[in-house]
Order: sequence, then C-alpha cells, then structure tokens
Amino acid sequence: MKELLKTLVEISAPSGYESQVRNQIQEWIRPLVDEMRVDALGNLLAVHRQADAPRIMLVAHMDEIGLMITHVDRQGFARFVSLGGVMPIHCVGGRVRFLNGVQGVIGVEKNPASYEIPPLEKMFIDVGASSAEDCPIRIGDVAVFERPFLDLGKRVVAKAMDDRVGVAVLIETLRRLEKSAFEIYFVFSVQEEVGVRGATVAAFGVEPHLGLAIDVTATGDTPKGHRMEVQLGKGPAIKIRDAGMLADPRLIQWMVQTAEKAKIPYQREILEFGGTDARAIQLSRSGVPAGVISIPCRYVHAPSEMVDMEDVENAVKLLGRLLQTPSPLELSS
Repeated sequence: MKELLKTLVEISAPSGYESQVRNQIQEWIRPLVDEMRVDALGNLLAVHRQADAPRIMLVAHMDEIGLMITHVDRQGFARFVSLGGVMPIHCVGGRVRFLNGVQGVIGVEKNPASYEIPPLEKMFIDVGASSAEDCPIRIGDVAVFERPFLDLGKRVVAKAMDDRVGVAVLIETLRRLEKSAFEIYFVFSVQEEVGVRGATVAAFGVEPHLGLAIDVTATGDTPKGHRMEVQLGKGPAIKIRDAGMLADPRLIQWMVQTAEKAKIPYQREILEFGGTDARAIQLSRSGVPAGVISIPCRYVHAPSEMVDMEDVENAVKLLGRLLQTPSPLELSS
C-alpha cells in the first residue's frame, strides 16, 4: 500500500479544490464498483450493490489543509488565510506549492522572540517576486505545504496523511472485497477540514442505515505529548468520543468484538479535540448510528504527518471483516 499512499499524499488538493485527487481515485476504482458518480459539491460516491441488504456509508475525506491568498503588496509579498486547521507553529520557513505550480516560502514580519509563536496575520508567502506586477499569484489562489513522501520502513511521513491514509484504506478495502453483508457506499468526501461539508450533503443523499468514517487521530506516545492512550503501531483505534460526536455504543461493541474474534490489534480512542465526517453522518436527516475507525497519526495538521503501515494494514483488515459481519442493529433495507 505504500505506493498507493505515496501517490495520494503527493497530490495537491486543499479544501474546495479536490478534483485532481478525485480524478485519480476514479481511475483506480472504476472497474471495482457497480456505480460511481460525483455530486454537486464534489463528493465521489462509489456503490457496491448488494440486494436486500442494509446500506452502510463509509467515508474518508479527500481534502487537506491549505492556504488562500488574500492580498499581494507592492513588493510582491502575499498575505493569506488558512483553509482548515493550519497551525502557526508549523508555518514559518515552510515551503508551499500553489495549484498552478508556483512555489514559495512562508516568512514572518520580524524574527519573534524564541518563546513567541507569531499569528498567521503576521506571516506572508515569498514567491521570489519583486513587485505586485511580476508576482505569479493572485487573490484567491490556494496552496498546500510542499513535502515529499518519506519512507522510514515500517513508518512513513508526508503531508496530507489526514486523510489520504483513510482514502487509501477505502480503496484497498474495495480491492480486496469479496462478499458483504451490506450495500456499501464508498464516499470520498470534500471540504471536511472546513466543517465536514461534503459528508453532510453525501449522508443526506445516501440515507445510510449506519455509517463509519475512516480518519486519522492524534497519539499520546511522544515525549511529554498530549495525554491519551493511542500509540503508533498498536493497531487502528476504535473511536468512543471526540469533540464532535459520541460514537454509537452498539457500533463500538460490534467493532471491538469483530477485531477480537479476528485477532486484529486495536485501541480504544477518546479524542478531546477535533472531529470527523462521522458527525455529519450521525446528524443526517432523523439520525444515523455512526462510528469511526481511526488511524494513529503523529503530528496531525503539521506538514509532516507520520503513520505506521501495520496500523494501516490492520485498519483494512478490520474494515473488511466488519463488512462481512452483520450489524448488531435492527436495520431494514
């Protein structure tokens, strides 16, 4: 799966501009599904039909955090706002690439004190221009962090692991799928990083009986890091709670029992901040039971995010087993 993941993370696709990664996913999965379409917001929906079976919606978001230009001054320096959760601590000195191919570096108005983290408002992007007239970017242009894929053996590092690793899990699950207890809607969503917008409209249209999001989660295994139980290399995490949702206890039990029966390593996750597309599924129409399979990820929303390939592989195995295991819910097709 490394080559699959490498291709995905190196595509530039910030929120609202997901077409390039969507086109690549369509090319890969077209022979594997019974139906495929793109909705009005840009979500890619791929259906694996199963007669007289309940509908399950599986979702991973295609977009990544990015930057949008708001102003170019007379000297050609460009001011910007964030698309999604861009953290100032990761920005100064970082390199970016615009969708038109232009590259630049993020500077700051003056060198701050060592203990200060300047806000985004005091930063700018330098693309090597000497004036506004010769600056090759304009208001509204968008960029992502420029980072190549780094293979460290069992662990890999790149920008946009959030959530191209979830996309990779869905694609690989679809490739390996042989039988299913569900009619499956594989949804590759847009604009998650700016408010789970794509999954909101997709869930409304699909009307699933239950849903699972596949996304990253933070870890608590770095020196003096955030205190939480999730670690790299200990298996995919089954979410219990995050800031946006409480997972359905019946689905938690279903996932735990399935993992234990199949001897797939797993972790229990409580995330005190952030959320996923599962919130949008859960609140759709009159409500949908929803849960999350999380991929442990160090340095989430940094330009270099790290995952363990064994966790990724075990997420595929767990999702594949779940799709073969009837839901504990009383569902009607």
